[in-house]
Amino acid sequence: MLPADQTTKKPKTLIAIVGPTAIGKTALAIKLATHLDTEIISADSRQFFKEMEIGTAKPDAVELAAAKHHFINSHSVKQLFSTGDFELEALNILDEIFKYHDTAIMVGGSGLYINALINGLDEMPDIDLSIREKLNNQFENEGLAVIQEQLAKVDPEYFAKVDQQNPQRMIRGLEVFLSTGQKLSSMLSATKKERPFSIIKIGLNTDRAVLYNRINERVDKMVENGLLEEVATLTPFKQFNALNTVGYSEIFDYFDGKVSLEEAITAIKQNTRRFAKRQLTWFRRDEEIKWFEPDEGAQIIDFIETQMSNK
Repeated sequence: MLPADQTTKKPKTLIAIVGPTAIGKTALAIKLATHLDTEIISADSRQFFKEMEIGTAKPDAVELAAAKHHFINSHSVKQLFSTGDFELEALNILDEIFKYHDTAIMVGGSGLYINALINGLDEMPDIDLSIREKLNNQFENEGLAVIQEQLAKVDPEYFAKVDQQNPQRMIRGLEVFLSTGQKLSSMLSATKKERPFSIIKIGLNTDRAVLYNRINERVDKMVENGLLEEVATLTPFKQFNALNTVGYSEIFDYFDGKVSLEEAITAIKQNTRRFAKRQLTWFRRDEEIKWFEPDEGAQIIDFIETQMSNK
């Protein structure tokens, strides 16, 4: 089989599928990958980690077999894996995919990672390491709420965009401001990097009550499928940043006797709904995204094929 670029002059196209958690992005990505005979890049920052299975709602074995996925179970929670690392690795993988395919699919709800691949990351300023150390110590001694409160005051735009339960993201925003006097939000995607491929952006959304019901049902299913047992096996690694996330931190609180199991499950549902709301806030700012209902697969395929035929 000859590489695609030896048999056709078609421009390469990355199709990005975005939207809130539990909306049905995985199913659509597999449908498109099968239809277009191509591969999938996951841009879900929690599904990178092989130790986190149930609580991250990864594609199951049947779904993984239906289309080749990248960045699923690719790293360990013990590894640091930044958005910059993702940008470089994903670009290299795209180069390989585009040798044999005219299209590639990127799917996920992690806006920072999607932005890194589509637009590139801006050069970040040097950080005063003493400020970083001070903030890390403050987090250890006083908890995340103190960091959140400070960041919300000095950079409310960045605070609203990212996972507020992620200590690394909260500390990052605050350390940039304290080191430079500038907001991190003002530095993100100020200039887009040129990419050697076209990009089509598809967004999935539905009625909020329907979405929230899907989230609640997913959490119940996670618990039924063994979420507590999974989190128990990860207790030795609970200090790693990857596990400071919805679905895991609440169960750790239950194990520590801070809340009842019912309270922990309720908190997971509530925090996941809040996360979905922040995801939608992030993606709605991008006017290039074409929005669809999750069950509009045929319309999405028609739209993509029309867009590609016009390029």
